Amino acid sequence: MQDPHPHPAVRLDRVSKQYAGAPAATHASPDTSAHAYAVRDISLDIAPGEFFSLLGPSGCGKTTLLRMIGGFADPTEGSVLLGGEDVTGLPPNKRNVNTVFQSYALFDHLSLADNVAFGLKRKGIPRAEIRQRVADMLDLVQLGGIADRKPPTLSGGQRQRVALARALVNRPQVLLLDEPLAALDLKLRRRMQVELKQIQREVGITFLFVTHDQDEALTMSDRLAVMNEGRIEQCGTPEDVYERPSSSFTASFLGTSNLVPGIYRSGEVVLDQGPALPVGTRTGVADGSRVSLSIRPEKIWLSDFEAGMAQVTGVVRETVYSGPTTTYLIELAPGITVHVLEQNTFRSRMEDRWSGGEQVEIGWKPEHCLVLD
Repeated sequence: MQDPHPHPAVRLDRVSKQYAGAPAATHASPDTSAHAYAVRDISLDIAPGEFFSLLGPSGCGKTTLLRMIGGFADPTEGSVLLGGEDVTGLPPNKRNVNTVFQSYALFDHLSLADNVAFGLKRKGIPRAEIRQRVADMLDLVQLGGIADRKPPTLSGGQRQRVALARALVNRPQVLLLDEPLAALDLKLRRRMQVELKQIQREVGITFLFVTHDQDEALTMSDRLAVMNEGRIEQCGTPEDVYERPSSSFTASFLGTSNLVPGIYRSGEVVLDQGPALPVGTRTGVADGSRVSLSIRPEKIWLSDFEAGMAQVTGVVRETVYSGPTTTYLIELAPGITVHVLEQNTFRSRMEDRWSGGEQVEIGWKPEHCLVLD
């Protein structure tokens, strides 16, 4: 049977973007500092129907990359392909994409139905078809009962749904979302994360989502790319990138990770001033290498140790209660501390929790450690 989608929805072929006078990235060579790279030599395929996220701190190049895919900026080098068609240099209105921005950009004087219908009317779609498509889309985003209301009367979450409906009603090949949930409060943002993913699955359109929020990227993405200084540090499924970070940057940026510096020697990371931490064997790291031991706070145990676990002694320096969890800051050696996250189902009463100054034993399974060279 022939593949109905023989080409990636989005293909970036060695795409770079330079801006004159911009601050030079760390990796930029001295002769390019006057025209610094916002994005440098990125190649990436995004599959049809995939929810793909670009994740990274401010200034890493993720929005610039989105703008080049949308046609709002031209690459200095490389090509942008949509569905196998080279669209490099084409304006936004010549590309089968739509964009949802953080600002919503709705027309306050128009009803919700007219906002959603705006693009269809400009294309000359027949009125009957417009009415049906607008009604279907407003139902999809759970706003069908208030189609006659205007944007100023809506909540932030409702306005975001209208912006989403207006973009999707045009049936784009790819929907670009530039930090669309950033202006919402935490509770609403989390609810919208779930709803946005459900909508994407229902319509089957490729979503390319830009965010600096790690929880958003982990919650919604089929795959994600972690960006740093104009480059992709790591690309993969949320589980792969979170559980198996390929660099110290990815480990520290995506969630919280303890990065303990030391020297790798025969299955141990020896701290500069402190104990040797057992980590098991690790291919690709030579004895004597300077490394960082990466282990997530939720992977460290404070009791009920199992056979084969690595165990070391530390001193509790701080206890932070956060409702369902408690985080302990535990010093292993002078200047070297680790965060340990424990569910409060284990120690539900305050008097059962560890206090500052107490000596504790912590442990972890060697397979939960990563040694980053």
